[in-house]
Formats: sequence, structure tokens, C-alpha cells
Amino acid sequence: MRTITTTEDLAAFCEAAKSEPYVTIDTEFLRERTYWSKLCLIQMALPGKDGDAVLVDPIEGDEMSLEPLYDLLRHKATVKVFHAARQDLEIFFVEGKVFPDPLFDTQIAAMVCGFGEQVGYETLVKKIAKQNLDKTSRFTDWSRRPLSTAQQEYALADVTHLRVIYEWLAGQLEKNGRTNWVEEELAILTDPATYTVHPEEAWLRVKTRTTSGRFLAIVKELARFREDYAQRQNVPRSRVMKDDALLELASTRPTSMEELGRSRLLLREGRKPEIAEGILAAIRAGMETRPDELPKPDLSREQLQVNPALADLLRVLLKAKSEQLGVAPKLIASASDLDAIAAGERNIEALKGWRAEAFGDDAMRLCRGEIALSAKGSEVRVVRLGG
Repeated sequence: MRTITTTEDLAAFCEAAKSEPYVTIDTEFLRERTYWSKLCLIQMALPGKDGDAVLVDPIEGDEMSLEPLYDLLRHKATVKVFHAARQDLEIFFVEGKVFPDPLFDTQIAAMVCGFGEQVGYETLVKKIAKQNLDKTSRFTDWSRRPLSTAQQEYALADVTHLRVIYEWLAGQLEKNGRTNWVEEELAILTDPATYTVHPEEAWLRVKTRTTSGRFLAIVKELARFREDYAQRQNVPRSRVMKDDALLELASTRPTSMEELGRSRLLLREGRKPEIAEGILAAIRAGMETRPDELPKPDLSREQLQVNPALADLLRVLLKAKSEQLGVAPKLIASASDLDAIAAGERNIEALKGWRAEAFGDDAMRLCRGEIALSAKGSEVRVVRLGG
């Protein structure tokens, strides 16, 4: 078991990886106490049952540069293989402004190959690698040192079994002609917009049923302040205020420290002077927003004139298609997507790219009356209509 803590050793491993068709990668990090993930460990393995597998320790090697790793991530001749890569990619994007290219995510590939939605690594290890994972180190504080042998073995298992899983899934995708399906999904993971949260847009992530423009203006200013403060101080959003407290404050609209102190849901952290003053300033800004600049809720989906019979038929079609393809229905289209299609909307993800091939094209034919659905036993068939 080899642990890398110097730039020279990391560079040597990454150079070796560049001559391989792929390298498996995983990270361990902490985020409970910070806004940005704290990188604690990187695991990498080269192909082959006995291929080199290493731990890269940026905590023990606090003077080590990760630039050799970033250079490997840019190296187009070697596929970088992850499982559920989103958080790993966010770390590399935030710290190194780099995305793996080319990238393969075994969770996405597994969904396309019929393993269901957001399939876990442990499931793939059992079903594909025919191994069992030791889960005793699952809740490790990866920032603490030294790491035990059990912790190191647990971390390495995340990349050693991944080799078998990758090779099997890549073969399946090639066999069933769905490689391009995965590539479309990966494009989202390598889009900087996926990881960039602009404080002025943070209010869009706060769920509320209230449509009052003034209320939403205060929510917008409170969410902007929270996001900006959390990013600058590198603390979780919830440490500033949770969503329920934010919505309470948008409703009660305190104007002084005394009134703010009466909040039922604001935690002690949010009552500190620096945060409390920011909250009051945000509420004032929301109250002073000009009427013509008040935020407007997105009511487009609520105002759709859905054809309920057509929506039901689309649900039957989706179920039939998903069973035929071995792909989870929700990966292809959501219930709201089906309602939108039944209401005449056409700018829907389910009608684009690989989803159009899998479902969307027939969905449109169903809407136009070009096909019908028939049942034989438990099987639903698509029947093309003449004329």
C-alpha cells in the first residue's frame, strides 16, 4: 500500500498513468463544516488486477503540488474513471480549474445499462466485480491523521474494484450502442455552470409556495446575503441560516436587532452581529426593491393546460419503453415532463438527445396520432397507424 506525499512521486505516478488506456480515481473529503469541500485524500489505480494503486495524501503532503494530477486530468489519451463523479469534479474545478477529459462515470453508465437510478458503488461491486465491501470505515473523518490500515484499504477499494466495473460497463455500452447516451450526460458534469452558484441567483433554490413579489424580493436578498457570506467565510449555508429561518424572516420582516431576536427558527450562529446586521440589511433591500423590479415566480408549469388522457398514455409509453430498454423511467422523463408534453410543450429534455431516441420520438408520434398502444398480457406494444 503506497502513499504519495511529494510532488515528485505524484508526477512519476501520473506520467505512468498517461501511458495507460484509463486510470480510476476517487476522493475523500469533508464538507460538514465548510462551504467548499476540504480535500483529504485521493485514490488512483492503473489497469490490471495487479495494477499500481496509490493513495495521494494532501494533508500529510501539505507542500505537495497537485499540478501533475491536473495535467493527467487534461491528458486526452487516458480515460479518467470515477463513480458518482459530481463532488469529485467540483473539487478539481474549484481548486484546479480543470475537468477530467475524457471522463467516464460508472454511476451514469450503470443507469444507462439498466441498474436503476443513482445506483451505489457497493451494488456494482457485488453485481459486477462479485466482491463485498468492508463498510466499517464508511463514516471516517478523513481529515484526521494517521489513517489506519483499515481506512487505507477501504479507500483503495473505491478504485481497485472500479477497474472491473469500468471495463464491464464500457463493454456493455459498446455492445448495446449507448456510449453516446453516457457522453451526453457527462457533458453536464463538465459544464462549469453545474458548480457555479451566483449569490444573486441563490433564491431560485429556496422552495416556497408564496407568489408575492415583495416576499420573493426579501427571499432573494436574504438568499444572496447568505450565499455571499457562506462563500466568503467558507462556512455551510445552514450555519448562516436554514431555509425555514430564511422564509420566516421574509414573512416577519424584522427591522431591528430586538425584533430579529424574536425569530423562532434562526440559530445562534445567525444571531452574531456580523450575520444579524447582514440579515437586517437584506430585508431592507428587499423592502426597498422597486415594484417593477420585484421577482416573478415561475408559474409556467402550473398554468399548463394538460390533456389528462394523453398524459396517462405517455406514462404507459414511458413504462413500456423503460422496461424494453432496461433503463429507469425517471432517467428518461419525469412526471412533470410528461405533463408538459401533454400540454403542448416541446422544449423538454425528454424530447432531446438520447432521450428522444429512447422515448421522445415515439412520444411525439403518440401526440400526433401516428401510433397507438396495445396490450398483450403484461406487454405493452407500440402500433403504427396507417393513413
